Amino acid sequence: MKKYILAIDQGTSSTKTILFDESGQAAAKGSVDLKTNYFDNGFVEQNPEDIFQNVLDSVTECLNDFTKKGLAVSDIVSCGISNQRETFILWDKDGNALAPAVVWACKRSISICTDLIKKGQNDFIKLKTGLLLDPYFSGTKLLWLLENDAKLKEKVTKGEVYFGTVDCWLLYKLTNGTHFKTDYTNASRTLLFNIHTLQWDAEILETWGLSNLNLPQPCPSSHNFGMVDFGQFLDNKIPLSIPITSLIGDSHAATFGEGCFEKGTAKVTLGTGSSIMMNIGDKAILSNSGMLTTICWSTENRVDYALEGAIVSCGSTIEWLKNELQLFSSAAETEAMAKAIPDNAGIYLIPAFSGLGAPHWQMSRKASIEGMTFGTTKNHIVRAALESIPYQIKDVVEAMAKDMQATIKSISVNGGMTQNKFVIHFLADLLGIPLNKQRNPDVSALGAAYLSGLKSGVYSSIEQLSAINKSQTDQVLADSDNDLPRNGYLGWKEKIVT
Repeated sequence: MKKYILAIDQGTSSTKTILFDESGQAAAKGSVDLKTNYFDNGFVEQNPEDIFQNVLDSVTECLNDFTKKGLAVSDIVSCGISNQRETFILWDKDGNALAPAVVWACKRSISICTDLIKKGQNDFIKLKTGLLLDPYFSGTKLLWLLENDAKLKEKVTKGEVYFGTVDCWLLYKLTNGTHFKTDYTNASRTLLFNIHTLQWDAEILETWGLSNLNLPQPCPSSHNFGMVDFGQFLDNKIPLSIPITSLIGDSHAATFGEGCFEKGTAKVTLGTGSSIMMNIGDKAILSNSGMLTTICWSTENRVDYALEGAIVSCGSTIEWLKNELQLFSSAAETEAMAKAIPDNAGIYLIPAFSGLGAPHWQMSRKASIEGMTFGTTKNHIVRAALESIPYQIKDVVEAMAKDMQATIKSISVNGGMTQNKFVIHFLADLLGIPLNKQRNPDVSALGAAYLSGLKSGVYSSIEQLSAINKSQTDQVLADSDNDLPRNGYLGWKEKIVT
């Protein structure tokens, strides 16, 4: 009898649900798009109930696919959830949302961050959380909500408000309010969590007036989070009652799914944004180069830390070119457009649509296209946009090597942009090392499944997972004779320094 794990990957633009077997192969899939509201003032929000329903719709689609293949839901052993990080929700005891979900890309708290930095709190926060005071993270956007909503602030003071990242919201809703938990990775992205003690930091909470906020119990990523009766929520009424045995932020899940089990191994996720995460072992190293220190992943007997460089605009840059400038009708066209010209002709696109992330952390910088002439074509702009992705990754990799005083052992790549061969080969040539590329494109879901399976007994050990991964990984080799990316990077560095 085969065993299967239900993996829910709740992302910014969609939710994917995949059923994996013991060999890490996908047996069934479901994917449903999720609406995000982008406002002119830099606010980015989602409807909390839409997120929950989006997950249920995705699970339904996956289970329908599974049963149509003649497979039995009784063989599904457990569930793992990976989720968009930093996005947070506030709700009451009955599970009613009290405000829109504030999405990670939202920039509403720039002024709050500036004020806290002026008060000298940046070092205080970095020492405890491994993070910087930036709107990217949940805590300062929560402060903005309370500053601008007196009734909500009063509810927090009275202890009536529950706070959680998306994983916590989903768990609370799926278990009808029985389980109020999160994992270390998601907690570590809020600015409220001490990554050394693995607890919510009382000093930060008191300093920011949040001592009465209801916060979830922090747990390892691989853990028994509670039983869920999916059948009560699904229109198809498929009976499925299983434990949720992993919760983990999507970039952390991808790091685990890529097999970054050892110190010095790293992954690059190329999605809406981009996360470069390197395993640094069982000790937290605070960066002096603009990197973040975060929980990489954890089991009940092991916690691994990571250095991370978060890039705000990656695939979203390409979506902007498509939707707003209408330079092409499908992102798949961009590879041929970039290859249609010999180089970027000195044109650089600085994708600071929501500021610049690591290692620059320029919160207020705006996007720009520089170096254009009357000879500039849409192919040049598209190529400049694609090149901006490897350039930003190179910035982060150089900063990590400086912090670690060592080169990275290996880099794995995943995410939608890895389908673009121009981007991937440009990146390999720029970094000068081979890139590992899993044949399974859904590594965030896979990482959640791996961690769930470790707890539910589908997988016996990390060594077994490592062997599975090696059998399913290809390499993209670097062309040492291609100087174009490296020369282009010199121009990028001139443009990026302000």
